[in-house]
Amino acid sequence: MENMEAPRARSSFSFPGQLHQLEQMLLNTSFPGHNLTLQTATIQSLAFKLSCDFSGLSLTSAAVKQVPQARSQHAMQFPSELTRDACKTRPRELRLICIYFSNAHFFKDENNSSLLNNDVLGAQLSHGHVNNLRDPVNISFWHNQSLEGYTVTCVFWKEGASKQHWGAWSPEGCHTEQPSPFQVLCRCNHLTYFAVLMQLSPALVPAELLAPLTYISLVGCSISIVASLLTVLLHFHARKQSDSLTRIHMNLHASVLLLNITFLLSPTFAMSPVPGSACTALAAALHYALLSCLTWMAIEGFNLYLLLGRVYNIYIRRYVLKLCVLGWGAPALLVLLPLAVKSSVYGPCTIAVFDSWENGTGFQNVSICWVRSPVVHSVLVMGYGGLTSLFNLVVLAWALWTLRRLRARADAPSARACRDTVTVLGLTVLLGTTWALAFFSFGIFLLPQLFLFTILNSLYGRTGGQPGGSHWAGGVWLVGCSLTKGFRWKGQVGD
Repeated sequence: MENMEAPRARSSFSFPGQLHQLEQMLLNTSFPGHNLTLQTATIQSLAFKLSCDFSGLSLTSAAVKQVPQARSQHAMQFPSELTRDACKTRPRELRLICIYFSNAHFFKDENNSSLLNNDVLGAQLSHGHVNNLRDPVNISFWHNQSLEGYTVTCVFWKEGASKQHWGAWSPEGCHTEQPSPFQVLCRCNHLTYFAVLMQLSPALVPAELLAPLTYISLVGCSISIVASLLTVLLHFHARKQSDSLTRIHMNLHASVLLLNITFLLSPTFAMSPVPGSACTALAAALHYALLSCLTWMAIEGFNLYLLLGRVYNIYIRRYVLKLCVLGWGAPALLVLLPLAVKSSVYGPCTIAVFDSWENGTGFQNVSICWVRSPVVHSVLVMGYGGLTSLFNLVVLAWALWTLRRLRARADAPSARACRDTVTVLGLTVLLGTTWALAFFSFGIFLLPQLFLFTILNSLYGRTGGQPGGSHWAGGVWLVGCSLTKGFRWKGQVGD
Protein backbone atom coordinates (compact mmCIF):
# COMPACT_ATOMS: atom_id res chain seq x y z
CA MET A 1 0.00 0.00 0.00
CA GLU A 2 2.88 2.37 0.74
CA ASN A 3 4.51 1.43 -2.56
CA MET A 4 1.25 2.30 -4.35
CA GLU A 5 1.37 5.76 -2.81
CA ALA A 6 4.96 6.38 -3.88
CA PRO A 7 5.47 8.98 -6.64
CA ARG A 8 7.05 6.41 -8.95
CA ALA A 9 3.88 4.30 -8.74
CA ARG A 10 1.60 7.08 -10.00
CA SER A 11 1.23 5.52 -13.40
CA SER A 12 -2.00 4.15 -14.83
CA PHE A 13 0.03 1.34 -16.41
CA SER A 14 1.53 0.02 -13.16
CA PHE A 15 -1.39 0.70 -10.83
CA PRO A 16 -3.77 -2.06 -12.06
CA GLY A 17 -1.14 -4.72 -11.42
CA GLN A 18 -0.38 -3.30 -7.97
CA LEU A 19 -4.08 -3.18 -7.11
CA HIS A 20 -4.66 -6.78 -8.17
CA GLN A 21 -1.60 -7.83 -6.18
CA LEU A 22 -2.97 -6.07 -3.10
CA GLU A 23 -6.34 -7.80 -3.56
CA GLN A 24 -4.73 -11.24 -3.79
CA MET A 25 -2.56 -10.59 -0.73
CA LEU A 26 -5.61 -9.54 1.31
CA LEU A 27 -7.59 -12.56 0.13
CA ASN A 28 -4.80 -15.02 1.00
CA THR A 29 -3.16 -13.53 4.09
CA SER A 30 -3.58 -15.17 7.50
CA PHE A 31 -4.56 -13.16 10.54
CA PRO A 32 -5.97 -13.90 13.97
CA GLY A 33 -9.54 -13.05 14.77
CA HIS A 34 -12.29 -12.23 12.32
CA ASN A 35 -10.97 -9.07 10.69
CA LEU A 36 -7.83 -7.21 9.69
CA THR A 37 -7.35 -3.46 9.16
CA LEU A 38 -4.38 -1.82 7.41
CA GLN A 39 -4.11 1.90 6.77
CA THR A 40 -1.74 4.34 5.11
CA ALA A 41 -2.09 8.03 4.29
CA THR A 42 -4.63 7.59 1.44
CA ILE A 43 -5.49 3.86 1.41
CA GLN A 44 -7.38 1.80 3.96
CA SER A 45 -7.76 -1.97 3.57
CA LEU A 46 -10.04 -4.28 5.53
CA ALA A 47 -10.38 -8.06 5.40
CA PHE A 48 -13.17 -10.11 7.00
CA LYS A 49 -13.65 -13.81 7.53
CA LEU A 50 -17.18 -14.86 6.61
CA SER A 51 -19.15 -18.07 6.94
CA CYS A 52 -22.13 -19.40 5.03
CA ASP A 53 -24.46 -18.28 7.82
CA PHE A 54 -23.57 -14.66 7.00
CA SER A 55 -26.38 -12.33 8.13
CA GLY A 56 -25.11 -9.05 6.72
CA LEU A 57 -22.43 -6.51 7.54
CA SER A 58 -22.39 -2.74 8.07
CA LEU A 59 -19.17 -0.77 7.83
CA THR A 60 -18.66 2.91 8.55
CA SER A 61 -15.64 5.16 8.36
CA ALA A 62 -13.97 6.13 11.62
CA ALA A 63 -15.44 9.65 11.42
CA VAL A 64 -19.06 8.54 11.05
CA LYS A 65 -20.78 9.25 14.34
CA GLN A 66 -23.30 12.04 14.56
CA VAL A 67 -21.28 14.67 12.71
CA PRO A 68 -22.35 14.83 9.03
CA GLN A 69 -19.97 17.77 8.42
CA ALA A 70 -16.90 15.51 8.22
CA ARG A 71 -15.45 15.72 4.73
CA SER A 72 -14.90 12.05 3.88
CA GLN A 73 -17.55 10.09 5.72
CA HIS A 74 -18.71 6.92 4.04
CA ALA A 75 -20.42 3.66 4.87
CA MET A 76 -21.15 0.30 3.23
CA GLN A 77 -23.89 -2.20 4.01
CA PHE A 78 -23.68 -5.75 2.64
CA PRO A 79 -26.82 -7.96 2.48
CA SER A 80 -27.01 -11.54 3.70
CA GLU A 81 -27.44 -12.63 0.09
CA LEU A 82 -23.79 -11.75 -0.53
CA THR A 83 -22.46 -15.26 0.18
CA ARG A 84 -25.35 -17.23 -1.38
CA ASP A 85 -23.72 -18.20 -4.67
CA ALA A 86 -20.27 -18.65 -3.13
CA CYS A 87 -21.59 -21.08 -0.53
CA LYS A 88 -22.97 -23.38 -3.23
CA THR A 89 -19.40 -24.60 -3.78
CA ARG A 90 -18.99 -25.27 -0.01
CA PRO A 91 -15.69 -23.44 0.53
CA ARG A 92 -13.83 -23.81 3.81
CA GLU A 93 -13.78 -20.08 4.44
CA LEU A 94 -15.00 -16.94 2.66
CA ARG A 95 -13.06 -13.72 2.65
CA LEU A 96 -14.51 -10.23 2.10
CA ILE A 97 -12.06 -7.39 1.46
CA CYS A 98 -12.76 -3.65 1.31
CA ILE A 99 -10.30 -1.08 -0.02
CA TYR A 100 -10.93 2.65 0.43
CA PHE A 101 -9.04 5.27 -1.59
CA SER A 102 -9.19 8.89 -0.45
CA ASN A 103 -7.35 10.00 -3.59
CA ALA A 104 -8.88 9.36 -7.01
CA HIS A 105 -5.64 9.94 -8.92
CA PHE A 106 -5.46 6.31 -10.05
CA PHE A 107 -9.06 6.26 -11.30
CA LYS A 108 -8.88 9.00 -13.94
CA ASP A 109 -11.09 8.46 -16.97
CA GLU A 110 -11.15 10.06 -20.42
CA ASN A 111 -13.45 12.87 -19.28
CA ASN A 112 -11.37 13.64 -16.16
CA SER A 113 -14.56 13.27 -14.12
CA SER A 114 -14.93 14.92 -10.73
CA LEU A 115 -15.65 12.56 -7.83
CA LEU A 116 -17.38 13.43 -4.58
CA ASN A 117 -14.65 13.92 -1.94
CA ASN A 118 -12.28 12.03 -4.32
CA ASP A 119 -13.40 8.88 -2.47
CA VAL A 120 -13.38 5.46 -4.15
CA LEU A 121 -14.79 2.54 -2.15
CA GLY A 122 -14.12 -1.01 -3.31
CA ALA A 123 -15.22 -4.45 -2.16
CA GLN A 124 -14.52 -7.98 -3.35
CA LEU A 125 -15.55 -11.45 -2.21
CA SER A 126 -13.36 -14.52 -2.61
CA HIS A 127 -14.60 -17.42 -4.77
CA GLY A 128 -15.78 -15.44 -7.77
CA HIS A 129 -17.53 -12.24 -8.75
CA VAL A 130 -20.71 -11.04 -7.07
CA ASN A 131 -23.38 -9.54 -9.32
CA ASN A 132 -27.15 -9.42 -9.93
CA LEU A 133 -27.97 -9.18 -6.22
CA ARG A 134 -31.66 -8.93 -5.39
CA ASP A 135 -30.84 -7.01 -2.22
CA PRO A 136 -28.37 -4.33 -3.29
CA VAL A 137 -25.19 -3.25 -1.57
CA ASN A 138 -25.77 0.19 -0.03
CA ILE A 139 -22.87 2.64 -0.22
CA SER A 140 -23.31 6.02 1.47
CA PHE A 141 -21.22 9.13 0.87
CA TRP A 142 -21.46 12.31 2.94
CA HIS A 143 -20.28 15.80 2.04
CA ASN A 144 -19.63 18.79 4.30
CA GLN A 145 -21.62 21.13 2.01
CA SER A 146 -24.99 20.93 0.33
CA LEU A 147 -25.01 19.18 -3.04
CA GLU A 148 -27.93 21.19 -4.35
CA GLY A 149 -27.15 22.49 -7.81
CA TYR A 150 -25.09 19.40 -8.68
CA THR A 151 -26.03 16.28 -10.57
CA VAL A 152 -24.68 13.29 -8.63
CA THR A 153 -24.45 9.85 -10.21
CA CYS A 154 -23.38 6.59 -8.59
CA VAL A 155 -20.87 4.77 -10.77
CA PHE A 156 -18.46 1.85 -10.65
CA TRP A 157 -15.03 1.42 -12.21
CA LYS A 158 -15.32 -0.78 -15.31
CA GLU A 159 -11.89 -2.15 -16.04
CA GLY A 160 -10.94 -2.35 -19.72
CA ALA A 161 -13.75 -0.04 -20.85
CA SER A 162 -11.37 2.61 -22.22
CA LYS A 163 -8.61 2.51 -24.82
CA GLN A 164 -6.56 5.37 -23.35
CA HIS A 165 -6.99 4.43 -19.68
CA TRP A 166 -7.19 1.17 -17.76
CA GLY A 167 -10.91 1.65 -17.15
CA ALA A 168 -13.87 4.03 -17.13
CA TRP A 169 -16.74 4.98 -14.84
CA SER A 170 -20.11 3.40 -15.62
CA PRO A 171 -23.54 3.78 -13.93
CA GLU A 172 -24.75 0.27 -14.88
CA GLY A 173 -26.29 -1.67 -12.04
CA CYS A 174 -26.35 1.29 -9.64
CA HIS A 175 -29.27 3.42 -8.50
CA THR A 176 -28.66 6.90 -7.09
CA GLU A 177 -30.64 8.36 -4.20
CA GLN A 178 -30.12 11.50 -2.15
CA PRO A 179 -31.82 11.23 1.27
CA SER A 180 -30.53 14.68 2.23
CA PRO A 181 -28.63 17.51 0.53
CA PHE A 182 -25.44 16.26 2.26
CA GLN A 183 -25.70 12.53 1.53
CA VAL A 184 -25.64 10.33 -1.57
CA LEU A 185 -26.87 6.74 -1.32
CA CYS A 186 -25.80 4.24 -3.97
CA ARG A 187 -27.71 0.98 -4.31
CA CYS A 188 -25.67 -1.38 -6.51
CA ASN A 189 -26.29 -5.03 -7.39
CA HIS A 190 -22.62 -6.06 -7.62
CA LEU A 191 -19.22 -5.65 -5.96
CA THR A 192 -16.42 -3.55 -7.40
CA TYR A 193 -14.98 -0.03 -6.88
CA PHE A 194 -17.64 2.65 -6.41
CA ALA A 195 -17.67 6.44 -6.45
CA VAL A 196 -20.04 9.36 -7.05
CA LEU A 197 -19.65 11.55 -10.12
CA MET A 198 -20.38 15.25 -9.68
CA GLN A 199 -21.24 17.81 -12.32
CA LEU A 200 -22.97 21.16 -12.25
CA SER A 201 -26.66 20.89 -13.02
CA PRO A 202 -28.24 24.10 -14.33
CA ALA A 203 -31.73 22.65 -14.23
CA LEU A 204 -33.23 19.43 -12.88
CA VAL A 205 -36.45 17.89 -14.14
CA PRO A 206 -39.09 17.33 -11.42
CA ALA A 207 -39.87 13.62 -11.01
CA GLU A 208 -43.62 14.27 -10.96
CA LEU A 209 -43.41 15.64 -14.52
CA LEU A 210 -41.54 12.61 -15.84
CA ALA A 211 -44.67 10.47 -16.32
CA PRO A 212 -46.75 13.04 -18.28
CA LEU A 213 -43.77 14.06 -20.43
CA THR A 214 -43.03 10.41 -21.19
CA TYR A 215 -46.68 9.78 -22.07
CA ILE A 216 -46.82 12.82 -24.35
CA SER A 217 -43.61 11.78 -26.10
CA LEU A 218 -44.83 8.21 -26.55
CA VAL A 219 -48.21 9.23 -28.01
CA GLY A 220 -46.84 12.06 -30.13
CA CYS A 221 -43.94 10.05 -31.56
CA SER A 222 -46.21 7.08 -32.27
CA ILE A 223 -48.64 9.30 -34.20
CA SER A 224 -45.73 10.86 -36.05
CA ILE A 225 -44.29 7.42 -36.95
CA VAL A 226 -47.59 6.16 -38.34
CA ALA A 227 -48.29 9.35 -40.28
CA SER A 228 -44.77 9.60 -41.74
CA LEU A 229 -44.72 5.92 -42.66
CA LEU A 230 -48.09 6.14 -44.42
CA THR A 231 -47.03 9.23 -46.33
CA VAL A 232 -43.78 7.65 -47.52
CA LEU A 233 -45.58 4.45 -48.54
CA LEU A 234 -48.25 6.41 -50.42
CA HIS A 235 -45.51 8.32 -52.20
CA PHE A 236 -43.86 5.14 -53.47
CA HIS A 237 -47.25 3.65 -54.37
CA ALA A 238 -48.19 6.63 -56.51
CA ARG A 239 -47.77 6.15 -60.26
CA LYS A 240 -47.49 9.81 -61.11
CA GLN A 241 -43.94 11.15 -61.39
CA SER A 242 -43.28 13.36 -58.35
CA ASP A 243 -41.41 16.65 -58.56
CA SER A 244 -38.34 17.71 -56.62
CA LEU A 245 -40.42 19.50 -53.95
CA THR A 246 -42.29 16.31 -53.07
CA ARG A 247 -39.12 14.24 -53.00
CA ILE A 248 -37.52 16.68 -50.57
CA HIS A 249 -40.58 16.37 -48.33
CA MET A 250 -40.34 12.57 -48.45
CA ASN A 251 -36.69 12.66 -47.38
CA LEU A 252 -37.64 14.90 -44.48
CA HIS A 253 -40.37 12.40 -43.57
CA ALA A 254 -37.86 9.54 -43.68
CA SER A 255 -35.47 11.37 -41.34
CA VAL A 256 -38.30 12.18 -38.91
CA LEU A 257 -39.41 8.54 -39.04
CA LEU A 258 -35.91 7.32 -38.20
CA LEU A 259 -35.57 9.91 -35.43
CA ASN A 260 -38.83 8.91 -33.73
CA ILE A 261 -38.08 5.18 -33.90
CA THR A 262 -34.58 5.49 -32.44
CA PHE A 263 -35.81 7.91 -29.79
CA LEU A 264 -38.49 5.50 -28.55
CA LEU A 265 -36.00 2.60 -28.44
CA SER A 266 -33.31 4.58 -26.62
CA PRO A 267 -34.53 4.17 -22.99
CA THR A 268 -35.02 0.41 -23.47
CA PHE A 269 -31.51 -0.15 -24.84
CA ALA A 270 -30.01 1.84 -21.94
CA MET A 271 -31.06 -0.82 -19.42
CA SER A 272 -28.30 -2.94 -17.90
CA PRO A 273 -29.23 -6.35 -19.45
CA VAL A 274 -28.67 -4.90 -22.92
CA PRO A 275 -25.02 -5.05 -24.12
CA GLY A 276 -23.17 -1.76 -24.03
CA SER A 277 -22.28 -2.04 -27.71
CA ALA A 278 -25.98 -2.11 -28.63
CA CYS A 279 -26.60 1.07 -26.66
CA THR A 280 -23.59 2.72 -28.29
CA ALA A 281 -24.86 1.81 -31.77
CA LEU A 282 -28.36 3.07 -31.00
CA ALA A 283 -27.01 6.32 -29.52
CA ALA A 284 -24.99 6.92 -32.69
CA ALA A 285 -28.07 6.12 -34.80
CA LEU A 286 -30.20 8.53 -32.74
CA HIS A 287 -27.62 11.30 -33.15
CA TYR A 288 -27.41 10.58 -36.89
CA ALA A 289 -31.20 10.74 -37.21
CA LEU A 290 -31.31 14.06 -35.37
CA LEU A 291 -28.58 15.58 -37.55
CA SER A 292 -30.30 14.28 -40.69
CA CYS A 293 -33.63 15.73 -39.60
CA LEU A 294 -32.04 19.11 -38.87
CA THR A 295 -30.20 19.05 -42.20
CA TRP A 296 -33.36 18.31 -44.18
CA MET A 297 -35.12 21.15 -42.35
CA ALA A 298 -32.33 23.47 -43.53
CA ILE A 299 -32.71 22.04 -47.05
CA GLU A 300 -36.43 22.84 -46.90
CA GLY A 301 -35.52 26.41 -46.00
CA PHE A 302 -33.01 26.64 -48.85
CA ASN A 303 -35.52 25.19 -51.30
CA LEU A 304 -38.17 27.65 -50.12
CA TYR A 305 -35.74 30.49 -50.78
CA LEU A 306 -35.21 29.25 -54.34
CA LEU A 307 -38.93 28.92 -54.99
CA LEU A 308 -39.81 32.33 -53.59
CA GLY A 309 -36.74 34.33 -54.57
CA ARG A 310 -35.99 32.84 -57.96
CA VAL A 311 -39.37 32.08 -59.47
CA TYR A 312 -38.18 32.12 -63.05
CA ASN A 313 -36.73 29.15 -64.89
CA ILE A 314 -34.27 27.39 -62.60
CA TYR A 315 -32.51 24.18 -63.52
CA ILE A 316 -29.91 22.45 -61.36
CA ARG A 317 -28.65 19.18 -62.70
CA ARG A 318 -29.38 16.24 -60.39
CA TYR A 319 -30.65 18.67 -57.79
CA VAL A 320 -32.40 16.12 -55.54
CA LEU A 321 -29.45 13.69 -55.72
CA LYS A 322 -27.07 16.40 -54.54
CA LEU A 323 -29.44 17.30 -51.71
CA CYS A 324 -29.62 13.62 -50.68
CA VAL A 325 -25.83 13.43 -50.51
CA LEU A 326 -25.87 16.50 -48.26
CA GLY A 327 -28.90 15.49 -46.18
CA TRP A 328 -27.81 11.90 -45.52
CA GLY A 329 -24.04 11.96 -46.11
CA ALA A 330 -22.96 14.98 -44.06
CA PRO A 331 -24.64 13.75 -40.83
CA ALA A 332 -23.02 10.33 -41.31
CA LEU A 333 -19.56 11.91 -41.46
CA LEU A 334 -20.29 14.06 -38.40
CA VAL A 335 -21.26 10.94 -36.40
CA LEU A 336 -18.54 8.58 -37.66
CA LEU A 337 -15.72 11.06 -37.01
CA PRO A 338 -16.12 11.33 -33.19
CA LEU A 339 -17.09 7.64 -33.02
CA ALA A 340 -13.80 6.67 -34.70
CA VAL A 341 -11.78 8.93 -32.41
CA LYS A 342 -13.43 7.82 -29.15
CA SER A 343 -16.08 5.09 -28.98
CA SER A 344 -17.16 6.20 -25.49
CA VAL A 345 -18.68 9.35 -27.03
CA TYR A 346 -21.95 7.40 -27.32
CA GLY A 347 -23.57 5.16 -24.72
CA PRO A 348 -25.84 5.23 -21.66
CA CYS A 349 -26.49 8.82 -20.58
CA THR A 350 -27.99 9.55 -17.17
CA ILE A 351 -30.61 12.27 -16.70
CA ALA A 352 -31.22 13.36 -13.10
CA VAL A 353 -34.73 14.11 -11.87
CA PHE A 354 -35.63 15.16 -8.37
CA ASP A 355 -38.53 14.56 -6.04
CA SER A 356 -39.17 16.99 -3.17
CA TRP A 357 -39.40 15.35 0.25
CA GLU A 358 -40.11 16.86 3.63
CA ASN A 359 -36.57 16.36 4.94
CA GLY A 360 -34.59 16.87 1.78
CA THR A 361 -34.48 16.20 -1.89
CA GLY A 362 -34.47 12.73 -3.41
CA PHE A 363 -32.81 12.12 -6.75
CA GLN A 364 -33.49 9.42 -9.32
CA ASN A 365 -31.77 8.49 -12.55
CA VAL A 366 -33.28 8.05 -16.00
CA SER A 367 -30.95 6.57 -18.59
CA ILE A 368 -31.11 6.80 -22.37
CA CYS A 369 -28.67 5.93 -25.15
CA TRP A 370 -27.31 9.27 -26.24
CA VAL A 371 -24.23 11.48 -26.62
CA ARG A 372 -22.02 11.27 -23.52
CA SER A 373 -19.27 13.73 -24.47
CA PRO A 374 -20.04 17.33 -23.38
CA VAL A 375 -17.93 18.69 -26.25
CA VAL A 376 -19.73 16.66 -28.91
CA HIS A 377 -23.09 17.56 -27.37
CA SER A 378 -22.26 21.27 -27.37
CA VAL A 379 -20.90 21.33 -30.93
CA LEU A 380 -22.83 18.65 -32.84
CA VAL A 381 -26.16 18.86 -31.02
CA MET A 382 -26.76 22.33 -29.60
CA GLY A 383 -24.42 24.13 -32.02
CA TYR A 384 -25.67 22.32 -35.11
CA GLY A 385 -29.29 22.72 -34.05
CA GLY A 386 -28.73 26.38 -33.25
CA LEU A 387 -27.27 27.13 -36.69
CA THR A 388 -30.11 25.27 -38.39
CA SER A 389 -32.75 27.10 -36.38
CA LEU A 390 -31.09 30.46 -37.00
CA PHE A 391 -30.91 29.82 -40.76
CA ASN A 392 -34.55 28.75 -40.96
CA LEU A 393 -35.69 31.67 -38.82
CA VAL A 394 -33.98 34.05 -41.24
CA VAL A 395 -35.60 32.27 -44.19
CA LEU A 396 -38.97 32.37 -42.41
CA ALA A 397 -38.70 36.12 -41.77
CA TRP A 398 -37.69 36.73 -45.38
CA ALA A 399 -40.52 34.50 -46.67
CA LEU A 400 -43.10 36.35 -44.58
CA TRP A 401 -41.81 39.67 -45.89
CA THR A 402 -42.10 38.33 -49.44
CA LEU A 403 -45.62 37.04 -48.80
CA ARG A 404 -46.66 40.39 -47.35
CA ARG A 405 -45.39 42.13 -50.47
CA LEU A 406 -47.35 39.67 -52.62
CA ARG A 407 -50.48 40.16 -50.51
CA ALA A 408 -50.39 43.86 -51.33
CA ARG A 409 -51.21 42.91 -54.91
CA ALA A 410 -54.01 40.48 -54.00
CA ASP A 411 -57.61 41.18 -55.02
CA ALA A 412 -59.24 40.10 -51.74
CA PRO A 413 -57.73 42.15 -48.88
CA SER A 414 -60.46 41.11 -46.44
CA ALA A 415 -59.16 37.52 -46.32
CA ARG A 416 -55.53 38.61 -45.99
CA ALA A 417 -55.20 38.15 -42.22
CA CYS A 418 -56.59 34.61 -42.25
CA ARG A 419 -54.44 33.46 -45.14
CA ASP A 420 -51.32 35.06 -43.66
CA THR A 421 -51.95 33.30 -40.34
CA VAL A 422 -52.27 29.94 -42.07
CA THR A 423 -49.14 30.66 -44.09
CA VAL A 424 -47.10 31.55 -40.98
CA LEU A 425 -48.21 28.38 -39.20
CA GLY A 426 -47.42 26.27 -42.23
CA LEU A 427 -43.97 27.73 -42.73
CA THR A 428 -43.17 27.41 -39.01
CA VAL A 429 -43.99 23.70 -39.06
CA LEU A 430 -42.19 23.09 -42.34
CA LEU A 431 -38.92 24.73 -41.29
CA GLY A 432 -38.88 23.15 -37.81
CA THR A 433 -38.44 26.45 -36.00
CA THR A 434 -40.15 24.95 -32.93
CA TRP A 435 -36.87 23.12 -32.25
CA ALA A 436 -35.41 26.46 -31.18
CA LEU A 437 -37.37 26.02 -27.92
CA ALA A 438 -34.49 23.82 -26.72
CA PHE A 439 -32.47 26.98 -26.02
CA PHE A 440 -34.96 28.14 -23.33
CA SER A 441 -34.19 25.35 -20.84
CA PHE A 442 -33.38 27.65 -17.93
CA GLY A 443 -35.06 29.53 -15.09
CA ILE A 444 -38.77 30.18 -15.32
CA PHE A 445 -38.82 29.01 -18.94
CA LEU A 446 -37.83 25.43 -18.07
CA LEU A 447 -41.23 23.87 -17.32
CA PRO A 448 -43.22 25.61 -20.10
CA GLN A 449 -40.41 24.81 -22.53
CA LEU A 450 -40.47 21.13 -21.57
CA PHE A 451 -44.14 20.73 -22.40
CA LEU A 452 -44.15 22.95 -25.51
CA PHE A 453 -41.04 21.29 -26.92
CA THR A 454 -42.36 17.79 -26.18
CA ILE A 455 -45.83 18.39 -27.65
CA LEU A 456 -44.82 20.32 -30.76
CA ASN A 457 -41.77 18.30 -31.77
CA SER A 458 -43.07 14.83 -30.95
CA LEU A 459 -45.90 15.57 -33.41
CA TYR A 460 -43.57 17.11 -35.99
CA GLY A 461 -43.89 14.20 -38.43
CA ARG A 462 -47.68 14.15 -38.61
CA THR A 463 -48.74 14.35 -42.28
CA GLY A 464 -51.63 14.08 -44.64
CA GLY A 465 -51.89 12.42 -48.00
CA GLN A 466 -54.20 11.16 -50.68
CA PRO A 467 -53.76 8.10 -52.91
CA GLY A 468 -52.82 8.85 -56.47
CA GLY A 469 -49.80 11.06 -55.97
CA SER A 470 -51.10 14.09 -54.08
CA HIS A 471 -49.06 14.36 -50.86
CA TRP A 472 -48.03 17.16 -48.56
CA ALA A 473 -45.99 17.50 -45.36
CA GLY A 474 -47.28 19.48 -42.38
CA GLY A 475 -47.97 23.04 -43.49
CA VAL A 476 -46.49 22.75 -46.99
CA TRP A 477 -49.86 22.21 -48.60
CA LEU A 478 -51.26 25.26 -46.82
CA VAL A 479 -48.31 27.36 -47.90
CA GLY A 480 -48.66 26.23 -51.50
CA CYS A 481 -52.32 27.22 -51.59
CA SER A 482 -51.46 30.67 -50.27
CA LEU A 483 -48.56 31.20 -52.64
CA THR A 484 -50.58 30.45 -55.76
CA LYS A 485 -52.80 33.42 -54.92
CA GLY A 486 -49.84 35.79 -55.16
CA PHE A 487 -47.98 34.71 -58.24
CA ARG A 488 -47.66 32.02 -60.81
CA TRP A 489 -44.79 29.50 -60.93
CA LYS A 490 -42.53 30.09 -63.94
CA GLY A 491 -40.35 27.00 -63.68
CA GLN A 492 -39.03 24.25 -61.43
CA VAL A 493 -35.85 23.44 -59.56
CA GLY A 494 -33.90 20.36 -60.57
CA ASP A 495 -34.87 17.43 -62.75
